[in-house]
Amino acid sequence: MSAPTPAEMREALKDVFDPELGYNIVDLGLVYELDMVNDRAFVVMTLTTPGCPASDIIQLGVRQRLEQMEGVNDVHIELVWRPEWSAEKMSPEAKAHFRIT
Repeated sequence: MSAPTPAEMREALKDVFDPELGYNIVDLGLVYELDMVNDRAFVVMTLTTPGCPASDIIQLGVRQRLEQMEGVNDVHIELVWRPEWSAEKMSPEAKAHFRIT
């Protein structure tokens, strides 16, 4: 059983949506770093605001989605506020969806 790569984890996390914005957290630019050490996934991410009311739901979604992957038995999430999130971190697809130029 091999552990997923950071690219595979990033792709899987496109299944996790910010419930307020209705868009996935990867394309929103909320996921900063992904890594695997043995069977533990490490996630460094942010939220759109420090007081985001969907924080628990989003983190639960990240944990559940990664734990579904073969080779992941534990997930450690580190929420960071630097660098601060901005719309500039969004993918071109997300910017187009929200009509951000």
